[in-house]
Amino acid sequence: MEYRHISVAPVAGALGAQVGAVDLSHELPDPVLAEIRHAWLQHLVLFFRDQHLTAEQYLAFARRIAEPVEYPMLRGLDGYPLIVPVVKLAHERVNFGGLWHSDTAYLETPPIAAMLLARELPPVGGDTLFANMYLAYETLSDGLRRVLDGLRAVNSSAKADVTKTREDRLAESGARLAPGAALSAVHPVVRTHPETGRKLLYVNGGHTVRFEDMTEDESAPLLNYLFAHLCRPEFTCRLRWQVGTLALWDNRCTQHNPINDYHGHRRVMHRISLGAQRPA
Repeated sequence: MEYRHISVAPVAGALGAQVGAVDLSHELPDPVLAEIRHAWLQHLVLFFRDQHLTAEQYLAFARRIAEPVEYPMLRGLDGYPLIVPVVKLAHERVNFGGLWHSDTAYLETPPIAAMLLARELPPVGGDTLFANMYLAYETLSDGLRRVLDGLRAVNSSAKADVTKTREDRLAESGARLAPGAALSAVHPVVRTHPETGRKLLYVNGGHTVRFEDMTEDESAPLLNYLFAHLCRPEFTCRLRWQVGTLALWDNRCTQHNPINDYHGHRRVMHRISLGAQRPA
């Protein structure tokens, strides 16, 4: 596609592009939005710099991509329940969601996308890695792809590794779930993207606990292999945040990992989840 209204500069061979020549504080004409959506489906995650948006402007842009949905774990901002603050305070040692994951795969209908807008950052560190799940699937052997094509996996919000990364945050900000409550959903291990028609790997170390009809011990060897495989460096890109950077990623075909390397500093991001769709 020839971009006439925006600039699109890929940031890595696997995924990711920086979009320029667009001001998200204004209502976007349909041709501009069409180019953004095309770039998003092609590059999987887009980065917009210098977008110092009000809450209303942020929500208005989000609604042009898909309908915002509530996040199941954290409460939103006062007056803006669909905008969730993702905060690490200076005294905290563990960051929220600090491992490779696809957002809320423990829901029956996970969000199709998410946005994150940087509000306050440490002087250095706090980057986010993204990984391409099309490549993670396509680079597996033919034999393993045939095995995985027929499997389904159980995903839980109570998986030990991810639970430890959010204990402090939930306790201080007020969780929307009751203490000890857990959400769980069963999804295909290999899903097909409904807009591109491409197959992709859909298990993640943050939420996937076992294959359906198997025990955790039986599932662990293959799942651990997949968790290590899907974040190979050649499948990834890295975002170095600036205040006012907005990231939009396709939650159906990417995973991400926020790097926890800024102890003693505060980091504040505003998140919006978009759409809801059952993986197939």
